[in-house]
Amino acid sequence: MADDGSAQGSVWPLPKFYFEVEISDLGKTGFQTCEGLNQEVSVVEYRHGNSPNHHKIKMPGMKKYGNITLKKGVFKDDTIFLDWFAEIKLNTIKRRTITIKLLDEAGAPAMTWTLINAFPSKVTPTGLNSEEESAPAIEEVEVVYESFSKT
Repeated sequence: MADDGSAQGSVWPLPKFYFEVEISDLGKTGFQTCEGLNQEVSVVEYRHGNSPNHHKIKMPGMKKYGNITLKKGVFKDDTIFLDWFAEIKLNTIKRRTITIKLLDEAGAPAMTWTLINAFPSKVTPTGLNSEEESAPAIEEVEVVYESFSKT
């Protein structure tokens, strides 16, 4: 008899291949990958001079958020990344909200991350290689943001 997973119960992890990305006022765009979503906190170490402990105490400091990298196929007349990147002027850029949704089997959001004050820091057009038989053209954008929330 084959293992149908019933011994583990009916709860399964969500697959990571079914997701949706929406960039405020640019709309939903289909992406091949969305990577790098993370947050961490820096550690502040301190010890006062008359402490009986011969070690520093550690306290949480400021939060830091990583950059995300979005990759998608190249389509004729699709310049969404280049247009957004072209908006950058000396210390000014239109910052946008990015919503990333991990979808369940029915296509409903199971988890949502909302990235605040996002803007592109790097755009990489597709690489070209005449020896790759039928690989699609993929472009990528690296996006920085100030914080995110998860719902």
